[in-house]
Amino acid sequence: MSRIWASALVISVIFSLLTGEIESTGTASLSGSKAAVDFILSTGGLLCLWSGVLEIMRRSGITDALAAVLRPVLRRLFPRASRDGETLRALSANVSANLLGLGNAATPMGIKAAKGMAGQSRPGTAGAELCLLVVINTASIQLLPTTVAAVRAANGAAAPFDILPAVWLSSAGSVAAGIIAAKLLGRICK
Repeated sequence: MSRIWASALVISVIFSLLTGEIESTGTASLSGSKAAVDFILSTGGLLCLWSGVLEIMRRSGITDALAAVLRPVLRRLFPRASRDGETLRALSANVSANLLGLGNAATPMGIKAAKGMAGQSRPGTAGAELCLLVVINTASIQLLPTTVAAVRAANGAAAPFDILPAVWLSSAGSVAAGIIAAKLLGRICK
């Protein structure tokens, strides 16, 4: 990745020298750097806020209750993985964190669930349930898209959460399409 960035920098400097726009390139790089730092600080603050809210929800038992509500659905989607209580708990926690829009908090539990599922298939291959987990994590339904709202707020949106109906509809559609595709391909590629 560092080679790509270094190459882009060298190419932009060479291009600006050839076109005589070295001054505007310098000005753009300085203003872009300032905008990036401002964006990171404001987004980071909002993500810290929502991570704190998630921690309060976790300590108060709300996330455990949400995971318990999800278990019957997850047992139907992942019948083999649900036989292992630890894998099912990790899977439930992963999906509930994704529902709350906290992908960073969901990742450790998703990895733990994936490790539990990986032991159920042939070594070196991903079973149908592990593939389904990846699809559900990638498409993830979000009830509360906190990261997107943080980005919108950092960019000056007056109502960062006014996108909720569109997020609910599009994420539900993408998860449904992903589950159907994974189940169909799982049957075809046995």
